[in-house]
Amino acid sequence: MNRRLFVQTSIAAAVAAALPVSQSYARVLGAPTTVDADINAFTGDGAEVTLKRAAVQELGDSLRGDLLLPGHEAYEQARRVLNAAIDKHPALIVQCKGAADVKNAVDFARESNLLVAVKCGGHNVVGKSTCDGGMMIDLSSLRRVRVDPQAQIANVSGGSHLADMDHESMAFGLVTTAGTVSHTGVGGLTLGGSFGRVGRRFGLALDNVLGVDIITADGRLHHANSEENQDLYWGVRGGGGNFGVVTSFDFRLHEMDREVIGGTVVFPFSEAKNVLNFFADYAANAPDELYVDGGISSNPQQGSSVFLHICYSGPKNMAAKIVDPIRNAGTPIFDDIKSIDYVALQRSGDISDPRASGSYMKSGFASEITPEVIDAILYGFEEHPQRSMAVVYQHAGGAIGRVASDATAFAHRHVKHDTLFLMHWPLGIDATEHFNWVRQYWKTVEPHTRGVYANDLVDMSQQKVHRYYGSNYDRLLALKNKYDPTNLFRLNANIEPTG
Repeated sequence: MNRRLFVQTSIAAAVAAALPVSQSYARVLGAPTTVDADINAFTGDGAEVTLKRAAVQELGDSLRGDLLLPGHEAYEQARRVLNAAIDKHPALIVQCKGAADVKNAVDFARESNLLVAVKCGGHNVVGKSTCDGGMMIDLSSLRRVRVDPQAQIANVSGGSHLADMDHESMAFGLVTTAGTVSHTGVGGLTLGGSFGRVGRRFGLALDNVLGVDIITADGRLHHANSEENQDLYWGVRGGGGNFGVVTSFDFRLHEMDREVIGGTVVFPFSEAKNVLNFFADYAANAPDELYVDGGISSNPQQGSSVFLHICYSGPKNMAAKIVDPIRNAGTPIFDDIKSIDYVALQRSGDISDPRASGSYMKSGFASEITPEVIDAILYGFEEHPQRSMAVVYQHAGGAIGRVASDATAFAHRHVKHDTLFLMHWPLGIDATEHFNWVRQYWKTVEPHTRGVYANDLVDMSQQKVHRYYGSNYDRLLALKNKYDPTNLFRLNANIEPTG
């Protein structure tokens, strides 16, 4: 999930051109209720299994939501994810409307030993929210946010989008960290970490999780917080979807003015080295109230440019002093930095939804941006008539780094920037050349990173997963053995159980 196509905000402004939207988010109604035949499916281990018609019908009849099967229009839309290069066909899709539907789906999948994918916003760049021949548990109908402004807590259903949370909480002058693209799913993003425009001020989204309701592989519903099921509460905050399906979150909210200073300033690519060197120094010493991303981008229409994207939520009388140096980092060719509604800023990248194109990503955490890595980025960057490319440093640090590495399952408290290499290409072409180029390009920058964001993890080998979780791995493995000993929930930054 992709938090994650936050870079689209910056790319869209930097090149002044959005990638096309090919599909509506509106849910297609009229799902089937009758199961006409047995269904061929796959287990988590890849073995073939036949689901009997009567059993699948019983599952469908048990739902308040919808059971979707291949061959129906509703199924075709529901199976899709953000990255259009991912084209998988689940054997069945359960669109859940409540925790009971999730429980019924999990029980059926466990008893049938089915491969299981859990979809919220569908942003995972490698398509872990869908599968071929298994069950997709689709939470897109499980969307509700209830704000208690006195307690400053938001109760958020597991399928909600960031836009739902931002809209409801900011109506009361309250906010929590919530990524940077509003149609991202709250669930997948939060369980992996969730950076965002106010993360340096208020911490990761998972740092603001006060409690969750989660259905584990045995079909039981657990409430986990600092007093109840404390081990599970620790594990879900950074352990991803390894332990079950979260049906609701309680988030801590913070007071914040609705009007912030935000937007993007773009400079000629010829000034990239000077601008990025400025950015490296300025971001390292920024106050918590300033979030500033920096990077370079290109697409076949506009060519290349360098950009800085900001959100400043601090005192208004300090805004000019903090923002003006950013505007003066080079010779602007585009500047839309202004006073803006925070919710509008959070939506500002949404039009760049690349559902008509393929996507590929490499990423890694950085503690600093050195002149050497800037040279490597600029030396290796190439324009191409068939691809769009961005290298972006997403700003972290601040409050994110003032949490102990073992306080939550997310261990990477050293991170000051999340380094992102993101490529798009039009569907219908052979992208092998582009994959190979990005992989080689990434090798020049990867040595300057330490760790990687779970939601961006492309290589799911146990070596990589172990390295990602670091010193927290053994504790997480014990939790996996306890709550999911058969690895029902494996389509994630997966911890393979040993028990």
